[in-house]
Amino acid sequence: MFKKGFILFFALLLSINGIGQSADNLKAINEVWRKFCKSFETLDYELFAEIHSQDLIRISGGKRIKAYDAYIEGYKSHFTKAKKANETKAISLRFFERINNDKIASERGFYKSVSNPETPNERISYGQFHALLQNENGTWKILMDYDSDNGGTVSSADFESANALEDIDPFVLKPKSK
Repeated sequence: MFKKGFILFFALLLSINGIGQSADNLKAINEVWRKFCKSFETLDYELFAEIHSQDLIRISGGKRIKAYDAYIEGYKSHFTKAKKANETKAISLRFFERINNDKIASERGFYKSVSNPETPNERISYGQFHALLQNENGTWKILMDYDSDNGGTVSSADFESANALEDIDPFVLKPKSK
């Protein structure tokens, strides 16, 4: 029931605000994703916090739900422990759906998470994500972030089948030709 209500609310919000799917919005949203990836590479929880809305809803693996403070505090602890253990992290994103207007965006895709890249201790995992972003006074912020590995079924093939961050053309609405 909640899921259907949320989807209807989101669809209504997009219809009220008009679906814009502009290249400019996607380029601005890409900056959020670049910072997101950079925060993992640098283990910088402050950069991570900066790109999330204070109104954040985080749903992890379809099992846990958190608000902004708990989510950011969790990454502060995670990144601090990783630094102390001399671990390195990397995350990459690819997209199969990107919908936006000037106020809100829905981004769906796959992620590849790597711990200790290019070392004997390298660990790779894949998952699927759905994030909602909102434009807060001219700055895009992650409002809702949901991810899951779909029971371990998300693979490198899924990840590679989606569009790279910079590949925005498939998502930009083009005027209909007559």
